[in-house]
Amino acid sequence: MDMKKRIHLELRNRTPSDVKELVLDNCRSNEGKIEGLTDEFEELEFLSTINVGLTTVAHLPKLKKLKKLELSDNRISGGLEVLAEKCPNLTHLNLSGNKIKDLSTIEPLKELGALKSLDLFNCEVTNLNEYRDNVFELLPQLTYLDGYDKDDKEAPDSDGEVYAEGLDDEEDDEDDVDEEEYDDDAPPGDEEDEEGEEDEEENEDDDEEELSGEEEEEEDLNDREVDDEEDEEEERGQKRKRDLDEEAEEDEDD
Repeated sequence: MDMKKRIHLELRNRTPSDVKELVLDNCRSNEGKIEGLTDEFEELEFLSTINVGLTTVAHLPKLKKLKKLELSDNRISGGLEVLAEKCPNLTHLNLSGNKIKDLSTIEPLKELGALKSLDLFNCEVTNLNEYRDNVFELLPQLTYLDGYDKDDKEAPDSDGEVYAEGLDDEEDDEDDVDEEEYDDDAPPGDEEDEEGEEDEEENEDDDEEELSGEEEEEEDLNDREVDDEEDEEEERGQKRKRDLDEEAEEDEDD
């Protein structure tokens, strides 16, 4: 995307003096110039120009309130002395993935008295013997180099911490909503348990009804069997009576 157009979109109808953060990653600079970025961005505190094709920082405007500058994955090989004039209050500078080969290139950064964090990851200078010790000696104001301090302790990720706090706040809000929707005295999960118990009771009732139905059918069958036996017994009794009557008649005739 064109750099001017990107800056226009980032403004979102604001004036440059209202902007504190500006992200221009992956846009194209014109001969090392960030077109559209001027001294009017006087309140700018964070500027990200990752992979925009920069070969120099000489064309940066004066950004006296700038604290964090992202310049990674460009083609910068020198000229860092202008940063002390253009951005005197820098605290974080990321130059990873540039063409910085020796310590003399970063020596001018000692003029940035507020600089606390410097990133040179994936630059050739990191391959020098005793690279870390030499950089900390050259730039005594540094606290972190490539994300670690002199004792190899990792720098805290402030952005990650803020993000995590935001997630915690969202979770708290969701908990509040849940508490409003459900009984205050009921611990989480009780309602689901109660519903589950009700379902089980309904299933048990259904099972009992099925069993009672089967029992009734069995009783009906038994009753019918008893009735059939009684009928058969009665028929046999009547038959015996008829036979006796016939025998008595025959005796009388004789």
